Amino acid sequence: MEMDYPGNLYVVAAPSGAGKSSLVKALLELDSRLMVSVSHTTRAPRGQERHGREYWFIGQDEFRAMIDRGDFFEWAEVHGNLYGTSRAAMEARLSQGEDVVLEIDYQGALQIKQIFPTAVLIFILPPSWDELRQRLLRRGEDAGEVIEQRMVNARHEVAQARHFDYVVVNALFETALFDLKAIVHAQRLKWAAQRRSRSAVFDALQLN
Repeated sequence: MEMDYPGNLYVVAAPSGAGKSSLVKALLELDSRLMVSVSHTTRAPRGQERHGREYWFIGQDEFRAMIDRGDFFEWAEVHGNLYGTSRAAMEARLSQGEDVVLEIDYQGALQIKQIFPTAVLIFILPPSWDELRQRLLRRGEDAGEVIEQRMVNARHEVAQARHFDYVVVNALFETALFDLKAIVHAQRLKWAAQRRSRSAVFDALQLN
């Protein structure tokens, strides 16, 4: 069933190492109207990640049970781990008029677009394959064979960018962040978005 809530939904996807998480974190610090939706995952926490902040870290059995109950807005298997977005949390925020940003895999993003056509899909691209590899190496979180698999996966993921509404090339972080901010602001000014969020004004002006 198509959803039509007053809040805007921004969905950001990228290959591992493109800088998606850093960009979204910086965007949230700059834009108090944006809320992040915390996804569920079966993968283990990395570095300083905490349960309930970056992700809800749960086991395979619990995740599968949530799938069976229809608890997920979307879910996908990525790099051998499961990721999903809570339907209840998403609907509650959007229905209250909050703007929500989701960091997910391209599979989940395309699922969301089918359910919620007004969702804004944004793909973050690296400036080159060499730079992407260097970022993965500098991150220092993965073994060499894992990085190579991420590079293989990245070629398939990047090919999906054509299905997104916007593409941001993260060559210089500050420029990419500016581009991301511009997309968020422009979406809020579209007719359909304004009609949803400023319905009282539109009704008073008899704009349908």
